[in-house]
Formats: sequence, C-alpha cells, structure tokens
Amino acid sequence: MFEVFGNASSSKSTPQTSNANVLQNEPTIDPVVNISRDFEGSESKAIESGFSRSLNDFNKHEMAETSGAQNWSASFHGLSNEAFSKEAQEILSAELPSDDIEITPDGLLYLPEIKYRRILNRAFGAGAWGLAPRGETLIQSSGVGGLLTREYGLVIHGRLVSIARGEQTYFKEAGIPTATEGCKSNALMRCCKDLGIASELWDPRFIRKFKKQYCENIFVEYVPTKKKKKIWKRKDEEVEYPFKR
Repeated sequence: MFEVFGNASSSKSTPQTSNANVLQNEPTIDPVVNISRDFEGSESKAIESGFSRSLNDFNKHEMAETSGAQNWSASFHGLSNEAFSKEAQEILSAELPSDDIEITPDGLLYLPEIKYRRILNRAFGAGAWGLAPRGETLIQSSGVGGLLTREYGLVIHGRLVSIARGEQTYFKEAGIPTATEGCKSNALMRCCKDLGIASELWDPRFIRKFKKQYCENIFVEYVPTKKKKKIWKRKDEEVEYPFKR
C-alpha cells in the first residue's frame, strides 16, 4: 500500500549542500527534459515497488463504472485500427525548423513541450486529441525532493494511439503540483515519438550535425559558486543566468 500524499508542511530551514552538488541539483529549463538520471523507477519491472507514496488521484473502480464513455485507464480501443489521413501524416513527420530546436546546458537537443501540442493541433485540430491518465501519480522521495511518475494514453479522434509513462523531478514538496504538469508533458513527448513527431531528435547523425552547425560548447562561470563549467548553447543565443562568460 502507498502512503497517500497530503498537505505536507515545508520546513523553513534549507539543508546545506556542497558546491559539488549544486549544479546537479539545478532544474533544467524545460519540463520535457527535466529528468534526473539518478532515478531508475521507470525502468523497474514493478514500477510501484520503487515508489513509496501516491497522490491518490486515480480510482480504477470509478473509471470502470463511467457510463457512455471509454474507460481509457484500461481500454485499447482503436489502437492500430487505421492510418491517419495523408495530410495529418505529413504534418506529423515534417522536418523541424532549426529555430524550434533547443539544447540543454548538458547537450541534449529537445523540442519545447508547447510545440508538440501545436503540431497535434495542426494535424488533428484543437479538441480532437487528449491525454488520458492510466494510473495514479507515484512519488519517490529523495531528500527534500524526488521523482514522480504517471502513465498516460494519447487519444486522438476517440482512438488510443500511444501509451507512455511520464516522469519529472521536483526539488521541494511545494513543487509537486508543477512537477505533475511536467510529468504530463514528458508523457506527451514520449507518446508523440510513436507518431513520428520530432523523430530527428533521436537520430544520432542528425544530432551530431545540428550541434556542429548551430551549437557551441563553451566554458562559463556558474554565478552562485563562481566555478567554471563547460556548457552547451545555441550559437545565436547569449549565455543566461545562472551562468555568465
């Protein structure tokens, strides 16, 4: 059984961290890629066994009793039933404009989550698609922060087209509501891979070519600690806080 998450009171004192840990504890800019490599919950054979708490935001029995609608927490209705229209497929598989692609300080290319939503809206229309939760939000605590995860199904025109588990790190208890949105966006990104959206971002040759043409790896100063650090950035953008040249 999971401990049900309630309104936890946050401590007024902040635990001291060494300078060596400051950089790795900094959240990344975009929620889609803000995933700590320290957690392996989503790779476990039994996801629930690695998480100690739940937000208690899912009731399978209530979902099953819903009348007049598909129970997307368990249904696979419409999966691989038929291909989308040629027009929709062209929009989904279109090459990304170079200006849309971002890079994290540690060198990961990504597409901001809002742009996945825009592509889906162009291909199918606003309101014709949605993410349906297929389980509760699970939490794994680690110090003052932790990781949360939830499984979602991408439903388009009343058909299930993909299932993915989203995950998101958080750095204090008060950040859990925001982290749930990041988790949802992460699941959306993973579902969109099945539709071919931004598929080049997983192509090693494209990644190397893009980074060589549009990005640079430079030494900067991390302002809070005044330590030197090498980061990646786009050539057409300035170094931003918490870094400076």
